[in-house]
Amino acid sequence: MRYTDAPARRDELLRRLSAEGYVSSSRVAEELGVSEMTIRRDLRQLESDGLARRVVGGASLPNLGHGRPFDERAVTGSGEKHAIAETCLDLLDGAATVALDAGTSVAPLAGMLRSGTTILSHSLPVIQAAIERDDVELVGVGGVYQSETRSFAGAAARRTIADYSVDVAVLSATAVDSRGILCANALDAELKQELARAARTTVLLVDHSKLGARAPIRVGGLDLVDVIVTDAGADPDDLQALRDAGATVVIAGGAGAHPVGTTRRRRRARDGVSRRLDGAESDTTEVGTESDTTEVGVS
Repeated sequence: MRYTDAPARRDELLRRLSAEGYVSSSRVAEELGVSEMTIRRDLRQLESDGLARRVVGGASLPNLGHGRPFDERAVTGSGEKHAIAETCLDLLDGAATVALDAGTSVAPLAGMLRSGTTILSHSLPVIQAAIERDDVELVGVGGVYQSETRSFAGAAARRTIADYSVDVAVLSATAVDSRGILCANALDAELKQELARAARTTVLLVDHSKLGARAPIRVGGLDLVDVIVTDAGADPDDLQALRDAGATVVIAGGAGAHPVGTTRRRRRARDGVSRRLDGAESDTTEVGTESDTTEVGVS
């Protein structure tokens, strides 16, 4: 197959980068049936989009964490992230066991969860915050440490998560759009998928800069999560695109959010397994047959 169409060719380059971490310009040009100059132009564009990093002879994946260290990302938009975490807290009422993903929007929740909650996490900042509390139970997930994301990953981490059943998993992402959820690291993507499988309900926390953004690795479709929580800085067009795609979106600081149950849409995506938080049925109202989503107190 000749990759003469630029979008298809760049998608193939991203696929190879995600799988191998590096592509050779000369080798991939030969395999795709185009000139090496064409591949170099593609790689320049992907680098400009933040999806690749050009190196001698080809390109590699950008630095983990989408090119910026965890601590730098943590202070960017910290006010919005705190508001998002506070809004998410309202969705967790009745959840005894909560899994917290690695991410700067999720980390503040570790200090906010109600007394008696069991926290499952592979995030070092979450683990450290939970250790400082004497009123929560902690299940720390170990594995291969990734300094850029300050989290553990790999086969050992996946096996640990698979052994647990949690009420709510709270995920982060590098980007989200109408086609699904994206991140910048394959190991991170695997753990997000594992956390979603382990949970009855899954909530995605993303600040407005992540909406409509780009990242190289697909975590899953919007049906991987039940609710998306973002901040008031979100572009209305981005919000409408998500809602048109069937997502339930909550804006931090908006109308009061209520505990959320698993959407019918997501239950179908999980082979028809029907599971809800205790009491969530009475706190939610199903709306519309087109989007098949669950309303969570958004006006």
